[in-house]
Parts: sequence; C-alpha cells; structure tokens
Amino acid sequence: MTIESGAPEPHGTRAPEPPRPSRRLRAALAVAALGVPAVVAALLAFLPPRTLPLLSSPVSHFPPATIAMSARPIGTPGGARPRIANVRAVDLDRDGHAELLACDAERNRIFQYRLLPNGEWDEKPLGPELPAPAAATPADLDGDGDLDLVVAVLGNVLPTDDRIGQVVWLENRGGGYHARVLLDRVRRVSDVQAADFDGDGDLDLVVAIFGYHHGEILHLENRGDGRFRDHLLMATEGPSHVPVADYTGDGKPDFAALVSQDHEEVWMFENAGGGRFSPRRIFHSRNFDLGTVGLVASDLNGDRKMDLLVVAGDNLEVNHHYPQPWHGCLWLENRGNGAFDPHRLANVGGAYGAAVSDFDGDGDLDIAVACMFNDWQRPGAASLVLLTNDGSQNFTATTLAEAPTLLATVAAGDWNGDGRTDLAAGCLHLGTPSPDRAARLVAWLQAEARR
Repeated sequence: MTIESGAPEPHGTRAPEPPRPSRRLRAALAVAALGVPAVVAALLAFLPPRTLPLLSSPVSHFPPATIAMSARPIGTPGGARPRIANVRAVDLDRDGHAELLACDAERNRIFQYRLLPNGEWDEKPLGPELPAPAAATPADLDGDGDLDLVVAVLGNVLPTDDRIGQVVWLENRGGGYHARVLLDRVRRVSDVQAADFDGDGDLDLVVAIFGYHHGEILHLENRGDGRFRDHLLMATEGPSHVPVADYTGDGKPDFAALVSQDHEEVWMFENAGGGRFSPRRIFHSRNFDLGTVGLVASDLNGDRKMDLLVVAGDNLEVNHHYPQPWHGCLWLENRGNGAFDPHRLANVGGAYGAAVSDFDGDGDLDIAVACMFNDWQRPGAASLVLLTNDGSQNFTATTLAEAPTLLATVAAGDWNGDGRTDLAAGCLHLGTPSPDRAARLVAWLQAEARR
C-alpha cells in the first residue's frame, strides 16, 4: 500500500515535495542503510520462492514458547480467502464474561462469539451487512446505559480512493442492533474511537480515514440526537489507528494516530479543551518502507503513564511478501511532559497485529504478535509469536504457532473464565488462496493445554 507522498503537516496543510525514486529502489536504499547482513537478507528475499534455502530466519524462526496453548477453530470455517479485519475482546452484555468480536470483510458482517460450556463457539451476527468493516468499538453513544457499537467501514479492503467509507452506529435496542450512518461518502475508514473530548457529558468520535492517495483524521463532535459535526484535524493518506487515552496525565482524553503510507509516523493529538487539539509528531522513521500497521495503547512498564506499541510488518508496498529485517515491535515509552522515547523490542517478520496482556501470570505485561507476511516457504516460520517480558521490558521472542498463516489481527481475553489469558486471531487473505492451511478464526486456550 505505497503512496508517493511526503510527510503530513497538521490542519490539512501539505508542502510540495520533489520526485521520489521507484519503490524497488527505495526499498533497496532503506535496506542498505541497515548494513551488510540486512542487505544480504533482503537480496535473498528478492529471489523466487523455489530458490530459497530451507534455513532458519532470525525474524521468522524462534524457539518454542514455554507457555502451553491449545488451538481451536472458532465459528464458521474459512473459505478460500477469509478476510478477518479485526478481533477484540468485549463484554457487550456486561455479565462479566468476555466474548470475541470479529469484523469479517469477506462476509461483510460483525460477529459476536461466545465460548459455550460444551467447548463450542456460539456465532451471532450483529446488525446488517456492512461492506468490509474494519473495526467495531463498544461505546454507549446515546447514554441509555447499554453498549452500542461504532463501526469503521472500509467499503473495500483493497486500495482505492473511491468514497465508499462510512462510520456506522449500531444502536443497541435490546433484542438487536439498528444501523445509523453517522459519516458517509468518505474514503476508506480504518478506525473510529469514542471519548468525551469536549467535556460536555456525551461521547464524541475520532475517525481515521485511510483512503489511498488521500485520507483524513476527523473529530466528530456529538451534537445530540444522533447528530455529529465533523472537524478536520489532518489531511494525509494512511491514518490507520487512533487509540484514545490520557497520554498527558491531565485527566482529559487525548488520542494518538498512526500514519503509514510511506510516512511511518505517530502523531499525538493533545486535548486542549473545548473540542480543540494540539497535534505534534512523536515518532518518525527515515525508513519509508518500515511498514507500520498497528498502534496499541498500553502502560507497558507499569509507571502509570500510557505508552504506545507500534507494530511494523506490512509488506504490500514491494513486489514480494517476505519478512524484512526491520519488521517487529517498537515501544514508544511515555517519559512525561510530552516526550516519548522509542525502543525496539523485537524483530518479528511480517508483524501485523499485537495484543498486550500478562500471558504467563508473572505480573508484568507480555505481547502476542500476529504475523501476516512471513517466510512461509521455509518450514517453522512463526505465525503467532509471544514476546515474554522479564519485568524490565526486555522481551524474548518464542513461537506460539506456525499455522494458520496470514494472521492479521489478534486479541487477548479470558474466553472460558478460568482466570488465565487466552488468545484469538483472524486470517486476512489478500492474494493467492492457501487451502492447505486456510482458516478464518482460531482461539488458543491455556486451560485445555494444561489438562
């Protein structure tokens, strides 16, 4: 998903830029900056798959995880090209038990899954069909005491600048969900999050419009009675995630924004009160082929300051889909006073999604990483990786699973209520089908593995 564009400026401004080299040349230059070993690895990746030696890769092959998890499919089996765009743990009915919420861009529906006592998963569609839903955020948008869903609708998972994106409110009416379009005829919407940004007692929205050559970041001000007024905060292609948190510690919700598409940036939008935001760039990589694709808010070191986890592993911008030596996870440590220090936590090929939780029960936060693009030609390439925290934010990578492949999204939750953290991940097939290892949704449960 490469765009010929420059770095964004706040409030829709953009400076002209000189012509840029070809994508292939840019990728080669980026690799060269990393040194000779990285160049060799990248040159090997350019060879046809049949010539690749069956050797281990330092970004694809890891020791087996010491934590035991048992894999089980969830719900309807995958077809030739399952396209799960997002999974997350939710408790929509607020009964204290986590369910799984999945955005299915192949079947164009939002599905809720509940693990039953007999070990089967109950599958329930929520709301009407929506073209390529990208994310669904639980929020009591109308203030009636139950959780609604606010859905980011891509319209199409494949690149386009057509105005087919939407923000749709699935209003919880007890027995079902009623769809109301809040934002229409925009380019592909990749994320939407809710918070009371202006302090007036109702929930507003922040929207990432990924687009392709054109995109935006919007603030939707809640005007009551289901009406929202949109405010442009930034005009740039590539916004994909807008996690909300109080990053400044002043008691007001802020939000961060990941901007990819050659920019490879993270922006902080500090809440200035009254529906106003102060944007500033807190991370930028000179490697325009870094492939940032995920942004997760988490207090990774437990210092009560919200940090950010950047996932990098998107490899659609070059003509091959092999892992790159710079793929993996970056920790943007919140040092206070608006400063964020970047730390590389691990190199993981084709990393596409991440979930943060205490998986081993030792009191600190670990990270599960889903791999969409990896060295699938070599046996043993990891599709699900566990980064185990030693308590000082030093992480060791181990392999939780080698199949299914093409995992684009992962969520952590206690699906069976036993007090141990489980995982669920979804597959996103954009290219050639893989019927031999095709899947749609898979859960990894700790309890079953320990029986």
